[in-house]
Amino acid sequence: MTRLAVDHITRYRYSSPVAVSYNEARMTPQTDAQQVVLETELDISPAPATLSTYRDYWGTKVQTFDLHTSHDQLTVRASALVEVHRSEKQHPPEELLDWEELSSAELFEEFSDYLPQSGLTEPGEELRDAAQRLASGRRPHEAAGELFAWLRGQMEYQPGTTGVHSSAEASFAARKGVCQDLSHVAIGALRSLGVPARYVSGYIHPDPEAPVGQPVAGQSHAWLEWWDGRWHSWDPTNHTPAGDHHILIGRGRDYADVTPFKGILSGGGADSALEVEVSITRHG
Repeated sequence: MTRLAVDHITRYRYSSPVAVSYNEARMTPQTDAQQVVLETELDISPAPATLSTYRDYWGTKVQTFDLHTSHDQLTVRASALVEVHRSEKQHPPEELLDWEELSSAELFEEFSDYLPQSGLTEPGEELRDAAQRLASGRRPHEAAGELFAWLRGQMEYQPGTTGVHSSAEASFAARKGVCQDLSHVAIGALRSLGVPARYVSGYIHPDPEAPVGQPVAGQSHAWLEWWDGRWHSWDPTNHTPAGDHHILIGRGRDYADVTPFKGILSGGGADSALEVEVSITRHG
């Protein structure tokens, strides 16, 4: 078990005043079977006219707020203290499904959210064909492992080569991307085989050797979960299942379902700047 404190600051500096804005933040971790949220706080400057909270279709906590006073800067600071006890369980082969069981109509209906491709996970012909070759003669669980190992040699983590709207097909063609892209590529390949897969948004503490109490520069992070009779996790950036240093915020079909912060505004100018800082401190 690991106790982690997260401090996530998003700051917009506008080149001209914003008259009004409507915003959504998905920046609060959730409590589930593998993590417990002990404290959370959301600070917004300037103070919003309205603030409300709800759970979206995917179970993510969403905080919405409106600003109706003129402002040239917006700062959203989300902080949380979370206990994480996440581990990947090993399941006997008889508990895991074969291809025939996985392709049943009942399971297609149950996992209909996580089987169809989206614009961000569409893998393209090259990746589809490669996934089919890797799966040939293997059970779903073995095929997923082969796919992850193969993608490790194919994809390079490299910031600045893609954007938030880059598709799995485009990222795979470039063989480069960030955690979001690597997750979309793996999800698209799994879905092309008929394996349910979902996108996970959260944070990761990047330095397990950092002393307790020492803040480190963390980062928003993405990984995936896939199902073959049981849900399993995989972090394609770090080539490992999600563990005690992964903090979950939300799940969805792809990045668009769990975007950390988005909104619409009137004004702001063409030269606005965005700054994001994430600090994570291990407390035990």
